[in-house]
Amino acid sequence: MQSWRGKSLWLALSASWLLVLLRVFPLLRLAVPARPWASAPQGWPRWLDTELLPSFSQPGELPEDAPQPPQAPRGGGCDWGACFDASKCRTGGLKVFVHPVAGPISAAHRKILASIESSRYHTASPEEACLLLFLSLEVPAGECSPVPQQWNGGRNHLVLDLHPAPCPQTFQRGRAMVAKASPTVDTFRPGFDVALPLLPEAHPLRGGAPGQLRQHSPHPGVPLLALAEERGGWRTAGTDPSACPWDGRCEQDRGPEQTHPGGTLPNATFCLIPGHRPDALHFLQALQAGCIPVLLSPRWELPFSEVIDWTKAAIVADERLPFQVLAALQEMPLTRVLALRQQTQFLWDAYFSSVEKVMHTTLEIIQDRIFGASAHASLLWNSPPGALLALPTFSASPSDFPFYHLQRGSRPVGRFSALIWVGAPGQPPLKLIQAVAGSQNCAQILVLWSSEKPPPSRWPETAVPLTVMDGQRKVSDRFFPHRAISTDAILSLDGHSSVTTSEVDFAFLVWQSFPERMVGFLTWNHFWDEAQGGWGYTAERANEFSMVLTSAAFYHRYYHTLFTHSLPKALRTLADEAPTCVDILMNFLVAAVTKLPPIKVPYGKQHFEATPPLVPGGPEPQPTARDCINQMAAGFGYMPLVSSRLRLDPVLFKDPVSVLRKKYRSLEKP
Repeated sequence: MQSWRGKSLWLALSASWLLVLLRVFPLLRLAVPARPWASAPQGWPRWLDTELLPSFSQPGELPEDAPQPPQAPRGGGCDWGACFDASKCRTGGLKVFVHPVAGPISAAHRKILASIESSRYHTASPEEACLLLFLSLEVPAGECSPVPQQWNGGRNHLVLDLHPAPCPQTFQRGRAMVAKASPTVDTFRPGFDVALPLLPEAHPLRGGAPGQLRQHSPHPGVPLLALAEERGGWRTAGTDPSACPWDGRCEQDRGPEQTHPGGTLPNATFCLIPGHRPDALHFLQALQAGCIPVLLSPRWELPFSEVIDWTKAAIVADERLPFQVLAALQEMPLTRVLALRQQTQFLWDAYFSSVEKVMHTTLEIIQDRIFGASAHASLLWNSPPGALLALPTFSASPSDFPFYHLQRGSRPVGRFSALIWVGAPGQPPLKLIQAVAGSQNCAQILVLWSSEKPPPSRWPETAVPLTVMDGQRKVSDRFFPHRAISTDAILSLDGHSSVTTSEVDFAFLVWQSFPERMVGFLTWNHFWDEAQGGWGYTAERANEFSMVLTSAAFYHRYYHTLFTHSLPKALRTLADEAPTCVDILMNFLVAAVTKLPPIKVPYGKQHFEATPPLVPGGPEPQPTARDCINQMAAGFGYMPLVSSRLRLDPVLFKDPVSVLRKKYRSLEKP
């Protein structure tokens, strides 16, 4: 009897506590008002990251945060289907014509024009263009830039406006798209306009400064919060949870503070940015510093919000709930902090670090609208190396690119194509063909004959298909995306190269584990020459290297597409004029995409002996070609090469064991 009474009492107490918990806990949850401003559209709440506030709210209780259906265009009746004729773009691709600018222009506008004119989209003919760009210049307050003569009601026009306070809304934009810096949410037309970042005047044309994040995990000595100040600069605050550093009505002690000037990047884990428009400039500073932006009820559209998933790099919170936001930031898991900070660095480097990247991203967004289903997937926009380096003309599937195998848990399948470039006069590479054909991983052999001497009429019989193609008598032709290449992996060879079957097999095995990198045998290294005040490189055999020679190297065939369609024509012309520069240019390209060094594999002495000297008397590069590395660094805007001392060898390589236990035993032959 006592046992039954005890159990009944225990059940009653448990039920009472359960009722109390169910009635009290909802009061602790974060409440987001349904309509924070009567006149403002419901733009910002959809960016609220509910995962960051698990102890305050549940997704089901925030109907504003659910994906919103397409709404009627704001600020006018234009949308993509009604005000843009994409038929001409589908036939000739996206071609952009820039209306001539009358009168003097600022340095920032000159950078914009230079970045567009150097892009693959630019055309000098308005008849060939399907997009006409009109640059809105800075004019006195309350006035507007006059529209060009070939305005056509704004149809197929893009008005580029970088001013924080342009002409009034009476501006007759007609059917033109507007690419505006930090547009307000009530004037921005989603799916039609493009939201740009608010760029500083001194923003570099190309390249740009790298991200400043040195340690992804929060350091004990680094402040948790940095607050953007109205007159520029940042103010760091302590981690007192009772403080609300952005709310002047708080009476609590804000803790230790430190003010940083406007040119100094914030050194904190989270950067609190008020929502009014002048603070949009702090947004880019936070990205570059690796400080997670916490946007407090922003009234402006986030840059490139059409394609960038800002929930992976920033936090949008309600400025009227300071205590809840501070508590949520302090309780955020370190893994989440790491992921957010890494994404800030990727987005800064991929889309915001230079004027050129900002303009190319704008045009790439418009091109995605044109091609629709064949445009970039969200993964390509929000994962390294970014959509600017994942050309949709190559493929619309992430699995076809070399960058996403690790994320997808896959590796390249199939075999490789050997591409042998013959440019110098001499004997046909018959011995090289036999060695490559002996590999069980070889699918085909392509001989690109670029020599003035005609090719032989007969070639050796091989176990794999052999095709002889006529080249265009220039070095860069070896990196053209030839349709005859049927595999993802390419083994690039010169006619004078000398490799063995075992070396080819092991190098291909290594490349399958690192498909985004170059895997080669002979290496060069770059260095900074203090005496000359520029970059130099050497071909001396040393432990440290940053480039592999394309005379014997594996890489993904996508780099041929990127080399031909993404690199500026001036750099490819430079490589043709100085043949030794073509190796440097290909290594520049791959390093700029991957941010990683190439991989070196072992080779025999016949490699070094078979490679002809670049100048009479030694292996050093040609003196006239030494400047190409500096010209390429200027063309890229920075030095992308990364040095390494890693060499991957087979298991038991040169170990004092029986050769019968070694798979690649021929690699050790003298």
